[in-house]
Amino acid sequence: MQLVRRFVIVLWSCGPDRPGGAQSAAAPFVYALAARALDYEVEMHFTGSAVRWLLVGEAERAYTDAARTKTVLDFISEAHSAGVRLYACAMALAQHRRGEALLAEVAGLAGAATVIDAAARGAHTLVF
Repeated sequence: MQLVRRFVIVLWSCGPDRPGGAQSAAAPFVYALAARALDYEVEMHFTGSAVRWLLVGEAERAYTDAARTKTVLDFISEAHSAGVRLYACAMALAQHRRGEALLAEVAGLAGAATVIDAAARGAHTLVF
């Protein structure tokens, strides 16, 4: 049996409207970067209010640590540079977008069917 070298990471419970949302958002990025360092293909899917991290103006003002050394946007940029593909949930955008543009790092739109298909094909799936 061949090992599937793909991770799909879903962010839904760590949006900017949640208490500690920015600090909680750091963990999925750490896992994504670790998987890339191990040469896995990695996608991050942002759903619920977490989709707001992918909108211009949100992630750059949200610090992930008490010392205020790194923002969610820093993690987004780092993940994108490492080859992680970032996807916004179309349904979540319809609910949480207020006219803002998507960040340039966003690879496109996806939805639940995309994640289910990836899992059915053997992708490792993590949900935060």
